[in-house]
This record gives sequence, structure tokens and C-alpha cells, in this order.
Amino acid sequence: MKTLRWMPLALGLLGPATGAAAQVSDDVVKIGVLDDMSGPYADIQGPGDAVAVRLAVEDFGGRVLGKPIEVIDGDLQNKPDVGSAIARRWYDIDKVDAILGLGHSGVAIAVQGIAREKNRINIVTSAGSTDITGKFCSPNGLHWVYDTYALSNGTATAVMKQGGGDRWFFVTADYAFGHALERDAAAVVKRSGGQVVGQVRAPLSTADFSSYLLQAQGSGAQVIGLANAGTDTTNAIKQAAEFGITGGGQKLAGLLVLITDIHALGLRNAQGLLFTEAYYWDQNDETRAFARRFSARHKGKPPTMFQAGIYSAAMHYLKAVGKAGTDEAGAVMAAMRETPVNDFMTRNGRIREDGRLMRDMYLMKAKQPAESKGEWDLMNVVATIPADQAYKGIEGSECPLVRRPQ
Repeated sequence: MKTLRWMPLALGLLGPATGAAAQVSDDVVKIGVLDDMSGPYADIQGPGDAVAVRLAVEDFGGRVLGKPIEVIDGDLQNKPDVGSAIARRWYDIDKVDAILGLGHSGVAIAVQGIAREKNRINIVTSAGSTDITGKFCSPNGLHWVYDTYALSNGTATAVMKQGGGDRWFFVTADYAFGHALERDAAAVVKRSGGQVVGQVRAPLSTADFSSYLLQAQGSGAQVIGLANAGTDTTNAIKQAAEFGITGGGQKLAGLLVLITDIHALGLRNAQGLLFTEAYYWDQNDETRAFARRFSARHKGKPPTMFQAGIYSAAMHYLKAVGKAGTDEAGAVMAAMRETPVNDFMTRNGRIREDGRLMRDMYLMKAKQPAESKGEWDLMNVVATIPADQAYKGIEGSECPLVRRPQ
């Protein structure tokens, strides 16, 4: 019954179809899902993101303003030139109205510029750099699920409060996302009275972290901050255990950890790990209901925060098209910005003037093996972090869209 509540809303949006049908360009509303479909982030976004958007379209009713909704997907290969080429082709030739996902910060920043140039829409749900709503913000772009500041703020603050974590060393993915994650976490550490004693940059898709971890081990740091994601994070954590790093007293702080990472690590390796998330499938009846539907379509796996978040973004976008009576980017963006976000993962979310969706985040802790009651029963919500505490304040923002005091 909870799922069916979407349907009256969707049908209600179809009401003005007759008068507004001419306002849909090319007689179709087309959404593109552009993500890492085959690389180190494929498991946490990628094909699952495409599944989630198609599920949102089905729940919406498959049509908006009397016209069909289509979904296409592509592999950005974690390369800005590849992602940019796909985006240009989609906007120019395939007549895509909105691109969602964008699970690589370099690609996301590049595509956001293209969307502005073409007067189309992009919604970043998987990439994390705060620069997306900072110096590279756009009236045509939104940042939906999380950002590097929210992750760093939640996790680093929690680790510092535990005590014995004043000296940090970062192992960082060597591209825009990793750099932003390290920068934001380091700022939290320093603000809390700690110090950064060193850092090392590792290429994306590194298989062997031994040299980087040995540098961290020898640094005298109490905490090794992993400013990476996906298989890079799981490889680093597994190898840290093999080298006896955590057994020797140093802590690991995973700055972007998702449920699929905990599953891949196993609770024996992950137990006690603190991290920050935007969603957990086992929070309440609504999150569990969505997870059941998603897992039935996607290899029996519950959704990550990216996959839940892209469903939320797609649904909000489609509601806005119906509200605006057109798929024209400016009108749809205005409707998205003025409408609160309320769904199974977000309560009373609002879109800030820089494009940041302001929503609560959650501090999570991986369970002890004996606590788990099933394959995906892997973590507990330790605390809710209100949106205004989770995200960086807008004062001092580099985003040119932000109104300055006169």
C-alpha cells in the first residue's frame, strides 16, 4: 500500500496533459543515466542506478503530460572526455532532457557545464565534490544525495569525539572527488584541534595499496583516512587488516562507505567502522519496502544511497515536469526548486540556491558479526545529522548564484 501511494500523485500530474502536450519537446521526456557501469564504482551506482530510474518511471505511470518517458544509460568510464562526449551526443542528437547519476566528480563538473550551455538539466546523485555547488554551480544543475563535506563532517567529527584520533594520514584517490574528500576531512580534523601528518595519492582502481598503507603505518598517525570509494576502499581496508595495521592500534576512517562495501568486506573486517550515509535500507517500513522492490530487479541486493537517491531525483524531476506543464529546462528547474522533497529517504528536503539538496544525513556503524541477523543486516544508525549541520553553510560560497548581502 505504501508503494501505491505514488500512483495517485503521478496520475494527478497527468491531469493537464491535453493542454500541455504541445510543450513537451520531441513528444517524449527522455532521461539519461550516465555512470560508471563497468569500473570500480559499478557496484555502488552504475547498472543499479539505471534500474532505480526505470523503476521510478514505472511508478510514475510511464507518461507525463500525455507523452512517454524514456530512459537511456551510458558508461562514463570515469573519464571526463568520455563522459562529456556522451553528454553532448545525448543532448544534441538523442534529445535527452536530463542527465542523472554522473558518478565521477570530474565528469559531473564537465557535464554540468555542458548542460548549462545546452539549456538542459543535470542532477548529480553519485559524485561528491563540493565544487559542484561551489565554483562550478549552475542554474541547470542540482546535487542530490551527499557531498564530500557532509561525509567528512559526519565521520571525522565522530572519530575525533571518540578520542585517540588527533593525528591523521590520508590515502586519497587521485582525482577531483578524492582531493575534495581529503580537503574537507582535513578541515574538520584541524577545526577540531587535530593535525594532518601526511597524505599520499593513489590512482583510481589501485589493486595494491601496500606502499601507500606502509607510508600511513610509518607516519605516526592515529587515524588513516581513506579518501576513496568502491573497490578502492574495500581493497585498502582488506589489505590494512592483512598488514596488521588496525591490529597495531591505528584506526581506519572510511570517508565514503556503502552497504555493498560492508558486504564485500564482511563484518569480521568491517565491524565497528564508522561512516556517514544518506540512506539505509532497514531504517523504517518505507525504506524496507523500496529495498524489496529494488532487490527483486537488481541481483537480490538492497540499494545503496546512490541507487535510492537517483530514484528520488528522477521522481522529483518528473513531478516538476508535470507541475511546470513543459520539459523546458528553466521552467522545470523552477518547479523543482520550489517543491519540497518528501519521499522514502528524504523528509522535508529543500533545494538551496546553489543547487544543493538539503537533507538529513546519518552516522552509521558496522555491526559486530554476532549482531547480524541476515546477509544484508550489516549496520546501525548511530545518529541523525540534521541538514543544516551536515552540509557546509552557504556563507562564503564561491557559487555565483548565491545572493550576496548588500
